[in-house]
Amino acid sequence: MPLNTILTPLLSWSRRAKQALALLADVLAALVAVWLAFYLRIEQVGTPVQQQLNTYAAALLFVPIFIRLGLYRAVFRYAGMRALAATAMAVGIYGSVFFAVLLIARWQGVPRSLGLIQPLVFLLLAGGWRVLARYGLLQVAGAGQEKAKGQLLIYGAGEAGVQTAFAMSVIREFVVRGFVDDDAQKIGRSINGLPIIAARHLEKFVQRHGITDILLAIPSLSRQQRHAIIGRLQPLPVHVRTLPGMVDLASGKVSVADFQELDIEDLLGRAPVQPDATLLARNLRGKVVLVTGAGGSIGSELCRQIVQEQPLQLVLVEHNEFGLYAIHQELSVLCARQELAVELLPKLASIRNLRRLRAVFAQYQPHSVFHAAAYKHVPLVQSNPSEGVLNNLFGTLNTARAAMEVGVENFVLISTDKAVRPTNVMGATKRMAELVLQSLADAQAVDFSAIDEAEGLPPIPNRTRFCMVRFGNVLGSSGSVVPLFRKQLRQGGPLTVTHPDVTRYFMTIPEAAQLVLQAGAMGQDGEVFVLDMGQPVKIIDLARRMVELSGLRVRDAAHPGGDIAIDVVGLRPGEKLYEELLIGDNPESTQHPRIMKAHEGFLPWTLLLPDLLAIRTAAKLGDVAQIDQVLTKLVSGYQRTVYDENPAAAHA
Repeated sequence: MPLNTILTPLLSWSRRAKQALALLADVLAALVAVWLAFYLRIEQVGTPVQQQLNTYAAALLFVPIFIRLGLYRAVFRYAGMRALAATAMAVGIYGSVFFAVLLIARWQGVPRSLGLIQPLVFLLLAGGWRVLARYGLLQVAGAGQEKAKGQLLIYGAGEAGVQTAFAMSVIREFVVRGFVDDDAQKIGRSINGLPIIAARHLEKFVQRHGITDILLAIPSLSRQQRHAIIGRLQPLPVHVRTLPGMVDLASGKVSVADFQELDIEDLLGRAPVQPDATLLARNLRGKVVLVTGAGGSIGSELCRQIVQEQPLQLVLVEHNEFGLYAIHQELSVLCARQELAVELLPKLASIRNLRRLRAVFAQYQPHSVFHAAAYKHVPLVQSNPSEGVLNNLFGTLNTARAAMEVGVENFVLISTDKAVRPTNVMGATKRMAELVLQSLADAQAVDFSAIDEAEGLPPIPNRTRFCMVRFGNVLGSSGSVVPLFRKQLRQGGPLTVTHPDVTRYFMTIPEAAQLVLQAGAMGQDGEVFVLDMGQPVKIIDLARRMVELSGLRVRDAAHPGGDIAIDVVGLRPGEKLYEELLIGDNPESTQHPRIMKAHEGFLPWTLLLPDLLAIRTAAKLGDVAQIDQVLTKLVSGYQRTVYDENPAAAHA
């Protein structure tokens, strides 16, 4: 009868039933080992004589030992060398007890050497049936799975690569054909019958064996090394991915579907810079810190990194209820897990509600404020310019004013590269927010009576250090192109690009947040800090790389038989081909290699105020033409792309 036929029903048994069967198998192995020991020692093949039956009873002393050492808690399908080693140790302890019993009891007809022979035979039988069970159960589990999804090549013949090959033999979704390694001493050798080849032989090996997937299994690689390897793999028709956690993979908790797609950092090859611990902690440790937009992509990452610096209190200001709930829950778990003594204070509030902001600021008296709340989606703000002005510009003014009234020491505005010579309302409103903070930073005291339309209010003295941090696209934020491309790839394409020449800077959210915190610590008097975003990337090139590294080919005029098309759909309203980070020239370096200081012009508060009043009135009335007029006057290089000829439709 085939082994599969015998073992298949066992997979549906309860855990208790399987443990009982394993115990029964060991009992039979122990009794058979006694019989074989008598045969090997005195060539006895018949029934027990004299006091030999006592030996069979003594052989069952292994039961409490095996149970105590947890041999029946193992999942035999995944049992490997450690399980066999545990079995050998348990048999060794049992053998010592069994031998001692024979020495003390001195039963008639039982040679003392039986105490050595029986445990050795028992070890062979108990270990042997475990090996056979593992092999058989793997065959049964694999027989019910669909045909292997492809042929896998593992890049890296180190420990991680070998463990991956073993895990693949367990989950049986791919056929592993070999390893690739750059170590000359490993090339030409084999691991468990799988060859190790050099990178220069990759193309021929892929063609000969029909390789469909390559898995990067070298955790110690630097970002530049990974980028170089990915560059070599890009021309090959294979899907390139990285490893999930090895423990989950080897235990069968994850499948190949959980293999991770390449990080966008791997595609861009940007190496991270270690943060300056002194700068990070300067305005955070032991202080009260407030973050607006705490539930957003940037705000939430700022909060994650701020709690690591152990402020006294972290005030989370967010107008979206679910966003506030989610970040508060996440940070609560993080603080509990890492034993961080940070008081988290979630506050539902809109930055457009000055009275609410005043109450929050007055209650908690924050030392540092990070203002991340803003409308950021270019087309949406383009079609709703009044809301963009009231939120991005006057929401920033409200937050800065509340900060000044309670004497906040540091105020950091999260700005954007779209504020530089903007072609859209979103960028223009962010530049206006910068102008407001620059003018406030320049003033010894600020008279807000005209803003309040109330005469006689005393000017507010300025004791707050304002600064702005300007950077480009962050990966993984809402609206980021990378998750959009991945979604389109899963759906079979096409990938949509707005223009063949559109170019963007990219940075990861954690790196951006880290640099914001460090730049904020350097702020003194209205500086505009600019983050070094590295080299700009053409979006169409990024799309091509993502297609090719998914093991697919781009379908275009030159390759009509390709798999995934890339469609150029036209620039969105207000979208620029190229983003810039500086309005002026000659940025000044700082103590951090990735943070620069820009020299940007601004207007004093008294000269800026009339235009602020004018644009606020226009925004409240929905007067798009007047909004454009003020933005054109104040924002250098502003040229709005018209969203709709009908102003009413533009506000819908």
